[in-house]
Amino acid sequence: MATIFNWDCKTVDAYPLVGEDSDVVYNVHWIVTGVSDQLDAQGNPYQARSIGTQVLSTDDITDFIPFEELTNEIVVEWTKGAMGEEEVASIESNIQSQINSLITPTSVTLTVGGEPVEVEI
Repeated sequence: MATIFNWDCKTVDAYPLVGEDSDVVYNVHWIVTGVSDQLDAQGNPYQARSIGTQVLSTDDITDFIPFEELTNEIVVEWTKGAMGEEEVASIESNIQSQINSLITPTSVTLTVGGEPVEVEI
């Protein structure tokens, strides 16, 4: 089983002015979505996500990139760098655990005298 993790770091908070630089990003609102190569009964890939924010240091900006030139890839790199490898791995591991629980549930909700009821977590 393989899972692809997509990092969306397009929503940011920025200071209007820091020194001579304008629209300086200091906080990233991230969404990480894991998409499994395994499919559910309807043929859709299993998915899970995690959402959070990451503060970026603006104390020592050496290679300022104007806001108009920023891409999701650049901000993802900044975000992961600020988090550190351990935190990135923890987020992706948590998402993988959620997907694993969807694929192989450890608990189901049943109705006495009726058909099983599927509950999405």
